[in-house]
Amino acid sequence: MLNRITEKFGELASKGEYALICYVVAGYPDVETSQNVINALIRGGADFIEIGIPFSDPIADGPSIQAASNSALKKGITPEKALKLAKSIRKRNPSVPLLAMTYFNILVKPGMAKFMSQAKASGIDGFILPDMPIEEAEAYLAHASRLSLGTVFFASPNTPHSRLGRIVDCSSGFLYLVSVYGITGARNSYEDYTLNAIKNVKKFVDAKIPVAVGFGISTPTHVRSMIGAGADAVIVGSAIVDKMTKLSGKKMILDLEGFAKSMKKACKK
Repeated sequence: MLNRITEKFGELASKGEYALICYVVAGYPDVETSQNVINALIRGGADFIEIGIPFSDPIADGPSIQAASNSALKKGITPEKALKLAKSIRKRNPSVPLLAMTYFNILVKPGMAKFMSQAKASGIDGFILPDMPIEEAEAYLAHASRLSLGTVFFASPNTPHSRLGRIVDCSSGFLYLVSVYGITGARNSYEDYTLNAIKNVKKFVDAKIPVAVGFGISTPTHVRSMIGAGADAVIVGSAIVDKMTKLSGKKMILDLEGFAKSMKKACKK
């Protein structure tokens, strides 16, 4: 399946670069600001954008993203408004891969086929669903295949090879490797088990699909460590949300654009 996700990884590989994937909560602190932030991150060098569609029970998210999602929900963000945001971003950035990061109920409530078709029409290239088990993904995978949408599944440092093989088979676009045990959130350092997990998963995957590492990545040093261990991409979320919480206005936009530049620089050989 060829879409913007696979095309982007191919383009980066030809330049000897690794992918910077940036996450933003749709509607936080408001729709206009989240749109401006996404555009700033792209200007700074973000290769992919994850648009978080807020959900009332975000089990994989840490305090920063939970608080941002809750704030966006209170201000009236809906899945439909999040897709409208994606459509606006797509219009301005025709080649940047956009992924919707949300929870399965968001797709089920309006009807999975209907919502996924609407997402595709809005410029979404794939889904990241932390609560979607591979054992229950048959219909989801069928709809995604029909629409040429990427399906990004999660693996963790303790995922056994028997299950990892099934996860790889169900994943398209890239595999999301969780860097730590637990939930999202910026952190200062990583244990050796994180780097060992990247090396082991990368060896097991054997170039079948790119491996993106997320949860807690917040500095260029983190990026270089993950890439050095074999990651094809890094995912940055909580660090962006934290900056948005502390700053506002033009200062926030400039800071985030500069942050993306520093993180992207670390993604280059």
